[in-house]
Amino acid sequence: MSKHLRGFTLIELIVVIVILGILAATALPRFINLQSDAKQASMKGLAGGLRSAVELVRAKWYVAGSTGDTTVDLADGTTVIVGITGTAAGVPTGAVGGIGAALGSTAGYAVTYGATTNFSPSVGPTGCVVTYVAATGIVDESAVTAGNCP
Repeated sequence: MSKHLRGFTLIELIVVIVILGILAATALPRFINLQSDAKQASMKGLAGGLRSAVELVRAKWYVAGSTGDTTVDLADGTTVIVGITGTAAGVPTGAVGGIGAALGSTAGYAVTYGATTNFSPSVGPTGCVVTYVAATGIVDESAVTAGNCP
C-alpha cells in the first residue's frame, strides 16, 4: 500500500522552485515599469482632454458669434472665461474659471494656474508636467517622459 502513496522527492521540489524562480526573474522587469507607463499615459490623457476642452470652448465661442464676449456657456451650464483678442480669442484663460472650468475636474492633479498653467500628478515627481498656455491655447506635453515620470 505504501507504493501508491508516494510524494515528491526533495530534488523534484527543488527543481520546480528553481524553474519558478527563473520564470519570476525574467518576468519581473516587465512589470516593474508599469507604474511609470501608467503615469505617462495618465498625463497624456490629460493633455488630450485639455486640447479637446480648448477646441470645444473655442468652437462654441465662434458659433455663438460672441467675438466680444468674455465668457462661453457650455451645454452643462458651466461658464468658461475666455480671451477676446489675438490668438487668445475664444480660448479659455489660465484661471480656475477658464481652463479649470473647461476641463471640469482636476482630481488627481496639482494645478498651478496662470498665464502658463501647469498640471502635474498630485503624488509623485514635479517634473512630470503638462503645460497650458492661455495666450495661444497650446497644450504642451513634452515634459511627459520616462525620465520625468518615474
